[in-house]
Amino acid sequence: MQIGIVGLGRMGMNMARRWLQGGHQVVAYDLAENNVKEIENEGAYGARSLGELVEKLKPPRTVWLMLPAGKAVDESIKTFSDMLSSGDILIDGGNSYYKDDMKRAEMLAPKGIHYMDIGVSGGIWGLKAGYCMMVGGNKTDFKHLEPLFKTLAPKDGYLYCGATGAGHFVKMVHNGIEYAMMQAYAEGFDILKASPYSQQLNFQAVSHLWNQGSVIRSWLLELLESAFEKDPELKTIKGYVEDSGEGRWTVEQAIDTAVPATTIAHALFTRFRSRKEDCFSDKILAALRHEFGGHAVVKK
Repeated sequence: MQIGIVGLGRMGMNMARRWLQGGHQVVAYDLAENNVKEIENEGAYGARSLGELVEKLKPPRTVWLMLPAGKAVDESIKTFSDMLSSGDILIDGGNSYYKDDMKRAEMLAPKGIHYMDIGVSGGIWGLKAGYCMMVGGNKTDFKHLEPLFKTLAPKDGYLYCGATGAGHFVKMVHNGIEYAMMQAYAEGFDILKASPYSQQLNFQAVSHLWNQGSVIRSWLLELLESAFEKDPELKTIKGYVEDSGEGRWTVEQAIDTAVPATTIAHALFTRFRSRKEDCFSDKILAALRHEFGGHAVVKK
């Protein structure tokens, strides 16, 4: 299939590569010219503007946005609303708020432009391991685009979740759970560090051990082992942890529906506190975000 992608960042670039490896034709645009040249050298068709990207796609077109949620997505959708034609499909593959999806779909509908929201998880490891995708929108469009999903995902790694907004809603909750899981690891290792056995314990070895059949084994724990291998006590980073929106939205949704999501809320509030203090558990969170998603860490 032919696919246009806008945004060649940590995830977008490797998604484009995976499509190319799967035999799809990729037309790519990014504000950074060097990113466009890089993917051109690997077989994609580069575009130097959104208009050129649209011109290089054959109708009915499919355009996939991999941009930071908020202003960048809104501006791009507004621009594409004047460039795309009836029957074209516009996808937001970032971490947008699901209620924004509904507004966007409503805005595009009079022009016949189809809108899909796809929550994508996999971070910087997606090129090798594949991407998990949660899809919202029209089911006919989902079926049409399924070859693209199959190329990106591992086996059973994508799911049609429902009408517009459903994909980003499921991804929002996914990220809320992620906050809580990371917080549990952070607190556990903080207890180990404060224990009488701290000087005898190798945190990398403990991480590795717990992944050998333990009930708390996980990919996050594998990534934590990797972080400890690079920096055994995480001395080179500050325990300053950002939040990118999904945790807040999950807690807000829990409040709206009277669901007692206390663990996720605690994990979110701990991130707020991390910006005022510098403790070991926050270093765990910062290190994990860097390992799985390539998110920047604040160096000492």
